[in-house]
Amino acid sequence: MNHNSVKFRPSDKMGDLISSDYKLLLVMSRFGLSLGFGEKTVAQVCEENGVDCVTFLAVANFIHEGNNRMEGEVSDISIVALMGYLKQAHSYFLDFSLPAIRRKLIEAIDCSAKNEIAFLILKFFDEYVGEVRRHMEYEDMNVFTYVNQLLEGKTDENYNISIFARRHNQIEMKLVEFKNIILKYYPEKGNNNLLNAVLFDIFSCEEDLASHCMVEDFLFVPVVRQLEKEKGI
Repeated sequence: MNHNSVKFRPSDKMGDLISSDYKLLLVMSRFGLSLGFGEKTVAQVCEENGVDCVTFLAVANFIHEGNNRMEGEVSDISIVALMGYLKQAHSYFLDFSLPAIRRKLIEAIDCSAKNEIAFLILKFFDEYVGEVRRHMEYEDMNVFTYVNQLLEGKTDENYNISIFARRHNQIEMKLVEFKNIILKYYPEKGNNNLLNAVLFDIFSCEEDLASHCMVEDFLFVPVVRQLEKEKGI
């Protein structure tokens, strides 16, 4: 299926949306939507779960269409709903996805004291996870706090969303380097299904992290800029 030819609407069945693009399962979970929706439409599922349908579809279509949404299309997005989605994404990466990769990695590589390459691979991964944690905790503690204060009518003359946008780095890039280290330098012994499985998870996580950063850059930042404009900033 050509993903770029499809744009999801509130009247579409939620099941059809997921069948069209399995990655949207992650979008569902990060909006607090669970499975078991039967033949209900996107609008019905969102309404029953107290989720802003416009925001859900904005994120779903953004990811489904290849992250090429224009900044001018964000006026109806709920900033509260979008922040909730981003916070849940942070929790998914830090509390589930990356720890699961680490467990698989330990199982897949030879972690004996004599295996220096395995030690360096694990050390590199742990340092990367620390970098991701600092990145996301900064957003949780500083950026989202700033936005919540704006929503309450409080401004900060020393901070605005452009500061965040300028320093927002693509955190998936070091994961690309990590993946290439395993591919090029770790000696696979026989048919190592465990190592191939962890590499598959790393590829998926890399794509998910890149998509997450794009949502922040092209949906979240423009929505906050719009809010700043409304507050006279």
